[in-house]
Amino acid sequence: MPPNFDGIDRAAINGKLPRPERTVQVLIIGAGPAGTAAAISEAKSGAEVLLVDENPVSASLMGLDTPLYFGGRMTTAVQRQERMLEQIFASNPALEEALDLGVEVALATYAWGAFVNGPGLAAMPQPVVGLANEERAWLVGFDKLILATGARDIPLAFPGWDQPGVMGAGGFAALVERYDAFAGRRIVVLGSGELGLKTVSLARAKGLEVVAIVEALPQAQAMVGSDLADIPLLTGQVIHSAYSGLNGVERISVGPVGGPTRELSCDTVVMSIGMAPAVELLNAAGGVLVLDSQRGGHVPLLTSQGATTLPNVFVIGDSAGLGTPQDSQSYQMAWMRALLGVGDEQVIVCQCEEVTRADLLGVQPPNYLQRPEKLAGRDVHTLLADGPINQDQIKRLTRACMGACQARRCREQVALTLACATQSAPIPLAGFRAPVRPLPLKVLADWDEAAAMTAGWDVWFGIPSQWVPYVDIGTEREAAQMVTFSEDPA
Repeated sequence: MPPNFDGIDRAAINGKLPRPERTVQVLIIGAGPAGTAAAISEAKSGAEVLLVDENPVSASLMGLDTPLYFGGRMTTAVQRQERMLEQIFASNPALEEALDLGVEVALATYAWGAFVNGPGLAAMPQPVVGLANEERAWLVGFDKLILATGARDIPLAFPGWDQPGVMGAGGFAALVERYDAFAGRRIVVLGSGELGLKTVSLARAKGLEVVAIVEALPQAQAMVGSDLADIPLLTGQVIHSAYSGLNGVERISVGPVGGPTRELSCDTVVMSIGMAPAVELLNAAGGVLVLDSQRGGHVPLLTSQGATTLPNVFVIGDSAGLGTPQDSQSYQMAWMRALLGVGDEQVIVCQCEEVTRADLLGVQPPNYLQRPEKLAGRDVHTLLADGPINQDQIKRLTRACMGACQARRCREQVALTLACATQSAPIPLAGFRAPVRPLPLKVLADWDEAAAMTAGWDVWFGIPSQWVPYVDIGTEREAAQMVTFSEDPA
């Protein structure tokens, strides 16, 4: 560490971080029903309100299944930004009222990080949220932050799920309702809970054919109304495989685990087994989460007024909890156990990094690295000898959940797979870090860094030796390097 002659570490970032380009009284992330209603309420009370929403999501992010599991079932209409903006306002008329009240609305704007001073971070001039669009990234300060980020899909792996036409219930609803850009015509719905039946009703309302509802448990999980009585309900069965054609899925095979199967002709499989509250921003900022299966899994620790453990940060809507009547964790575990009974160990679990079930449970390095023979005896059971399974550790050892989709296709199912294999549910939540949205480096790198920060980069981590060239270690040049990288007390 640089010599400290006056009690001040001149390489520290304290006092060097620039202030955000603007500060607002109330910053709301998420312009769905909950976020828009909050914006209207705050504006009526006289507050300055900035309402931010990432929709319409760019076609490139949709291709990465972010923020929902779109499954490659978008029409070319998603390429037309003006048309997509019109669809956003058409699907949420309350935005017009918010604008009339003076709310500033920023659409197609991503919230990629939230930063509040606390343990490990004590140098921010004020609480800020990192925002970005397709052109640039910037920071906005706030007096009050309201997160209304909604929920995201929970996919589960089976043979053939890594192809266009396999998608989540949230992605399906967004393409059908919000964007009017769904490319499929004949769907099969996995899951017969409230989410599954909502998916079926939405599909029927839009004139789509629902081929069947598939349920792994022996009975339907929600009351099937008479209006859906003509749709085959296949209980005690799972999808065994999805088969691809020219444009992705063209048929699937279903049946009991270990039993006979039959084929169904369809172009889309909609996973409606569960959704998870979108807590990425809060978790990255240091907000405390708790596991509550009746609220959809890992959810914010909140007061009765929706306040989080962070000062002046609130969570509302689905991101605060889904209010599901069933035990979401048990239901997802039942489906995961059933799906582990079909296919083989080469089923892909993490699509981005091509991590298979065998790689995950064997805790093997990525396929593109040479795998030392001594690691052949390592698996999740040997790791248990060192303590409970930690998903962040598994991620670093296998790269599962480290791809461009930022684990939106695999985070929950990796945890469920590990829990099933080790009988150690629940697996602790893997942490989120900024940026919580995949953004081009050119956007994040375009930052007007203060000269005082630039001057400290060579000793930024307080370990001058890490900047010594490898070939100089152990030579007389190392001492010279240490002097170079140490701060001159004069």
